[in-house]
Amino acid sequence: MTDESTAAAADNTDGVLSSDLDQLLHAHFAGRVVRKDLTKVLKEGANVPVFVLEYLLGNYCASDDPALIEQGLDTVKKVLSENFVRPDEAEKVKSTIRERGSLKIIDKVSVTLNERRDVYEAHLSNLGTRGVEITTATVKKYEKLLAGGIWSVITMRYYFEEGQKGSPFMIDELKPIQMPNMDMQELFTGRDSFTEDEWIDVLLRSCGYEPTQFEKRVKWHLLCRMVPLVENNYNLCELGPRSTGKSHMYKEISPNSILISGGQTTVANLFYNMSRRQVGLVGMWDVVAFDEVAGISFKDKDGIQMMKDFMASGSFARGRDSVNAYASMVFVGNINQSVETLVRTGHLLAPFPVAMIDSAFFDRFHAYVPGWEIPKMRPEFFTDRFGLIVDYFSEWVREMRKRSFGDAIGKYFRLGRDLNQRDTIAVRHTVSGLLKLLYPNEKYDKEGVRRCLEYALETRRRVKEQLKKIGGMEFYDVHFSYIDLETSEERFVSVLEQGGGSLIPEGQLKPGVLHTVAQGSGTEHLGVYRIEPQVTSGNGTLKMSGVGSNTGSRESIKVGFDYFKANASGVSASVKPGDHDYHLHVVELQNTGATNSLTLMTFISLCSAVMGKPLQSQMVVLGSMSLGGNIIPVENLAESLQVAHDAGARRVLLPMASVTDIPTIPGELFAKFQTSFYSDPRDAAFKALGVE
Repeated sequence: MTDESTAAAADNTDGVLSSDLDQLLHAHFAGRVVRKDLTKVLKEGANVPVFVLEYLLGNYCASDDPALIEQGLDTVKKVLSENFVRPDEAEKVKSTIRERGSLKIIDKVSVTLNERRDVYEAHLSNLGTRGVEITTATVKKYEKLLAGGIWSVITMRYYFEEGQKGSPFMIDELKPIQMPNMDMQELFTGRDSFTEDEWIDVLLRSCGYEPTQFEKRVKWHLLCRMVPLVENNYNLCELGPRSTGKSHMYKEISPNSILISGGQTTVANLFYNMSRRQVGLVGMWDVVAFDEVAGISFKDKDGIQMMKDFMASGSFARGRDSVNAYASMVFVGNINQSVETLVRTGHLLAPFPVAMIDSAFFDRFHAYVPGWEIPKMRPEFFTDRFGLIVDYFSEWVREMRKRSFGDAIGKYFRLGRDLNQRDTIAVRHTVSGLLKLLYPNEKYDKEGVRRCLEYALETRRRVKEQLKKIGGMEFYDVHFSYIDLETSEERFVSVLEQGGGSLIPEGQLKPGVLHTVAQGSGTEHLGVYRIEPQVTSGNGTLKMSGVGSNTGSRESIKVGFDYFKANASGVSASVKPGDHDYHLHVVELQNTGATNSLTLMTFISLCSAVMGKPLQSQMVVLGSMSLGGNIIPVENLAESLQVAHDAGARRVLLPMASVTDIPTIPGELFAKFQTSFYSDPRDAAFKALGVE
């Protein structure tokens, strides 16, 4: 944000909007709201998840009366002091339970089955006790105890007798820190009293953010982080700088999501444990989020394949069975380079581990949130105003998973021709999720759907743009649009980061500087290469740099240089190759490795340099030649043109031998260039220099 907008936003923090919103919340969600600065104060003093704190604050501080809030705050502090287990005081709490016989505590409980004793045993995270017996009925009632654990209010009992096999600690009663019931009609009715902008602010405040500090576009990014909570089997990716709160939503806000820190995981843990015949995390949680994607790895060879199957269909095969689950998958991580650099030289999914750089895997992503557009979190970005209790918010969004708003698009719009089936599914998923958040009562209008649709198209196109760079022409169709059914007007949706920063700059370059698109040696990927020659007085020697020890590159340049010495006079009688020394520097612009296709490029580049005449601006020369000067047609012509276009080329020089491949090029792509054809190396040099 600009300094002016930040200042203006700050001035509005305590203004009419804030107080009006507080009044509306108290009027329509009485007993369901809490002042978020109280959460912040308590959070700083206790390492407790937000939903635990707000559960307590909702019980004792659900008022706008300062005296009652102060009294309730003291009660919450007392509960945390007496009942919340701090790891460093675990032994003291155990002693208290022993002396009193029982005690109510707040801790995270996870459960395992002890097959030898045929009993369920609980592990209390902060208390540090294992082998605590818990009833089968409790475990069946709250199956998440078996998959990651649940923060709960627990009544612990102590009973010891000689020779007992298990722990003397037992759980008498367990109450998950969640809403006991959810009145959806209350929420639908309350939503009617808010405008769309006001409701967005309510949602952000409910998650702890101060909306007056964010521009509207950033608010939509934060809103998209919530979509996995309301949509079944939704796959979201967000990469960006550190400290932008990417994992906050999945770690602190909802007790129905689990955050897996980057590292090794197993198929048994995530999907299905064959020995126990038990569904893993995807069956127990609404959202499974992976933090620090760069560190993700599977111990099992089939782990990534199973993840792809699940992300595509919501089911996976294990043994003879096909298992259905509804968890959404979220991938968050850090981008260490500037976005401009990645857009020009690579792709925006580069932080993923090498084993996951697979177009089929990334094609399952429904949306890619541009984390680099979200500012690093500062104290003023966290609200001091009222918002819905996190527990109420999380139960509401969980209930919304049972509904679908995917048909909303078809009431007003039709998707453009470039969206394939997967694109369509992704866009419908995102629109459905955004509408559930903004209009849970389904009272949306055409413009509300349009705003959600344009955002959904952008976030899916961001995925497709990266797929185009990774997978080539298979993913060429990225010009996403939608058609208004009423007016038949077609609107195209772009992504901001794709504009500007071309590899091939505008304007005239120095004589001899030439760009080509070729395949890197040892790789299937095409890349852009630049040749930069330097010509000095001498006796006809050649030096080269930028190719390292790659034999193929060095040999192709040497062949081109020999052809130049023998044939340069055919381009211009004034050229005397033996009167100069030459230094050729090859720049590999897209990290695709050295290339062996530099023979023709060397010839043209040296002709241009010696004559002192630059090539035509924004031109890419395609094709190659043999030792004898025979022209070799372009392989993968359509993909080569797409790479050239993305790099900023406006002119392209093609061999006549490639004319038969032109029908394979999408017309829209071919029309982007001024195209010329050459028949032999000498003709190629003339055309590249603009000489007819």
